[in-house]
Amino acid sequence: MLDRLKSIKIQLPQIQFDSPKAELEKWTRLTPTNSLYDRGLIWLFAGLLMIGFIAVTSASIPLSSEDPFGYAIKDGIYIIIALVMFSFFAHFSMDKWEKYSSILVLVSLALLCVVLVIGTKVNGSTRWIRLAGSINFQPAELAKLAIISYFAAFYTRRYHEIRVDVFGLWRPAAVFALFAILLYSQPDLGSVIVLFVLTFGLLFIAGARLEQFALLLGAAILLLYGAAQSEYRMRRILSYRDPFADVYGDGYQLSHSFMAFGQGEIWGRGLGNSVQKQNYLPEAHTDFIMAVIGEEFGFIGIVFIVILLVVLTLKALKISKTSLQLEKRFNGYFAFGIGILIFFQGFVNLGMASGLIPTKGLTFPLVSYGGSSLIVMSIIMAILVRIDHENRLERIGHAHLKDN
Repeated sequence: MLDRLKSIKIQLPQIQFDSPKAELEKWTRLTPTNSLYDRGLIWLFAGLLMIGFIAVTSASIPLSSEDPFGYAIKDGIYIIIALVMFSFFAHFSMDKWEKYSSILVLVSLALLCVVLVIGTKVNGSTRWIRLAGSINFQPAELAKLAIISYFAAFYTRRYHEIRVDVFGLWRPAAVFALFAILLYSQPDLGSVIVLFVLTFGLLFIAGARLEQFALLLGAAILLLYGAAQSEYRMRRILSYRDPFADVYGDGYQLSHSFMAFGQGEIWGRGLGNSVQKQNYLPEAHTDFIMAVIGEEFGFIGIVFIVILLVVLTLKALKISKTSLQLEKRFNGYFAFGIGILIFFQGFVNLGMASGLIPTKGLTFPLVSYGGSSLIVMSIIMAILVRIDHENRLERIGHAHLKDN
């Protein structure tokens, strides 16, 4: 009996371990490698929308004595519309964006002309077209999407011309000049600067010549110099240098934004406990939403949102790199433009609120209150998801061909 027991061999299951790097990547990956879409992008999109809704609700309560949640309800409606648009355009193939990019530019330019004729004037600027009641549309937000789409398509078609001919830039330069003139007429210098950064960035990824960058940079310097001659903008620049020198005048917004960040300290005063939003800080739910977040959630809250923004930007750049490796230039340029737009607009908004740069009327992507910005940015996020989806289908096709 004892000899029989010794002859029995027990086979234990063999446990295979991957390398530490592979194991870490497996446990931290949100999206499986065989998935057809990036779940991380969806979570970032939904997370920023949720943070924005909470922040706008808190910041806008003191703005209306009749209905404290009036802006929150509107923001909720905008978010629902944004989600519907996201779902629709996520199924919109990139071939169609490339095909209709010129039409999108013409529509955007037409709307910028319309706003100068029948637009609604607010705080000295004519930037909105009134649609119904208190619902307005800001064509400048659509212009950002139109510029990315048009330049991505143009640089794809004229790839060799841009890289060889010094004056091959004249067509995109002319398109940018048209947008700049119409936006500057509103006036909306902030959107002009965003469009210039998009033009410059997309020209860089297309591999343009150094002389073309010099010409574009020279034109930008002349534009900024001309804009700085305005007495209003000069006062803004001076107040940016020392906002407390005129705390009840041109430095009013920035000084109260400083107070909000200072009172928030590390951990914040708590949700709903902001003092500066009590009619002290103007535009607390739009341009200065980060100041309210900084006061209520502190330095930790700001760092958390910055991390989300950086991760989103890095994902866009990674998608761009993958598209270019798959020789899908239009998709690659488009994703790169989206990454630039998200990062630059977020950087400008936070930099403005924290006093790093002069105040500009730019919203924080997916967080600030504003129907036009929220809806257009949701469409842009849908395009980014779509580009990633098409890249994954392309890689699956390549893998299938290799297997056969």
